[in-house]
Amino acid sequence: MVAKDSIFALKPNGKSPPFAPKRKKKRDGKEILALLRNLGRISGDFDAAWVVDCLSSESKNIRLWSAKTLGKLESPEYLDILRQTARLDPSSEVRREAVSAIGRMRSPLAIGVLGEALKDEDPKIVCQAIRGLLVFKSDPRVRKSLVSLARHENEMVKEIIQKEYAAPSAAVPKQPHPASDDDLKNVVVLGDVLRVLEHVPEESFHLTFTSPPYYNARDYSVYSSYQAYLGFLEKVFQSVHQKTKEGRFLILNTSPVIVPRISRQHSSRRYPIPFDIHPLLVKMGWDFIDDIVWAKPESSVKNRNAGFLQHRKPLGYKPNPRTEYLMVYRKRTEKLIDWNIRQYDWRTIKDSKVADGYETSNVWEIDPTHDRVHSAVFPAALCRRVVEYYSYKGDLLFDPFGGSGTFGRTAKSLDRYFFLTEKNESYFDYMQSFLRKGLPFSERETRFLSLKEFAARKKGHGKT
Repeated sequence: MVAKDSIFALKPNGKSPPFAPKRKKKRDGKEILALLRNLGRISGDFDAAWVVDCLSSESKNIRLWSAKTLGKLESPEYLDILRQTARLDPSSEVRREAVSAIGRMRSPLAIGVLGEALKDEDPKIVCQAIRGLLVFKSDPRVRKSLVSLARHENEMVKEIIQKEYAAPSAAVPKQPHPASDDDLKNVVVLGDVLRVLEHVPEESFHLTFTSPPYYNARDYSVYSSYQAYLGFLEKVFQSVHQKTKEGRFLILNTSPVIVPRISRQHSSRRYPIPFDIHPLLVKMGWDFIDDIVWAKPESSVKNRNAGFLQHRKPLGYKPNPRTEYLMVYRKRTEKLIDWNIRQYDWRTIKDSKVADGYETSNVWEIDPTHDRVHSAVFPAALCRRVVEYYSYKGDLLFDPFGGSGTFGRTAKSLDRYFFLTEKNESYFDYMQSFLRKGLPFSERETRFLSLKEFAARKKGHGKT
């Protein structure tokens, strides 16, 4: 093991001469790697000749940490050797680190070398070179080289160039990010969601969580074709995108659905709804963030295994589907999550912190809930996690397919506001019945409105 005093001896203020691997043959690769990993901060008068020698080591990790160490010096003195490493090293990771070290020099002498790296086949190396060149983005030659990358085939490269050179200036929001219109708070509207959203201002919702109707698998969700079904959802989530505040989330609970066969002479049909919706969402401006698997007990789902249990013949196997997906998306923005968090005051951030015992994996074991009126309801435990993990107190939460209203009740119980739409009158009436039972809806007045009543509400929107 390498002692700390051996490492300190390498520092500019140390009294011992610089360590040279060739002269210290007793030191093996592990010791050299330990030295490189633990050098920490070094200054310009550090004798790095031995580090340069290490760039030719057979060990990828030693070459990687040698490039990192030379990058700390930020000196054009090492430009040629790093250029050679960036071009010829067999490891893409080492080449990427060499390009990073060249960029850290912030020297005009490095422009040409970084320009060469823009042609690399590894998009991560190209992105690293772009990062180094952005220091000189006002240079006409650099600008020309970078702007040309807007036609690059890699999406990461194009996104960086779009952000730096083509991103439109963001419109000034009409209200502070945490705020929402008073006439949208704790409201349930009876009507088609697309027509309702026509009367909702842009950038109103902080979070949308919903489970779309199952395609032709329930009486309340009959569509002329699967493409018509997907087209309807595309319109809904395009409108939700417009009504969502910058950088906030859409969480979609979906699963493949089976449309039963009409007779024994025909096959049932299984539709991969989450996988077909995904490309539509990305195209319209939602960035995919996470996939969460909601796992139910096998005893709670329909058994598809009965036939196979008897004959055990290959090709006839059908697993019992006990999972659904929570697909997490964020409205595309150039701003990081930290920006969204900073929009809230200290008290709101503190009061909204998630308590200990939160779920750490993307597999959520939650029992389903059964309801006498609605055949596919959200479990309150599922809603609670979504509300706590993806919103702050005082936020406005939306469910375009309100159903029995579980999401709204959960939002209210956690000091959030809700806005629900529901076109099925029986479900709308069912939600109203909670007012008479004294459940969370009654803690703050909830308004149940027809589409006509909602559209005719006062023109001026109150603000928090």
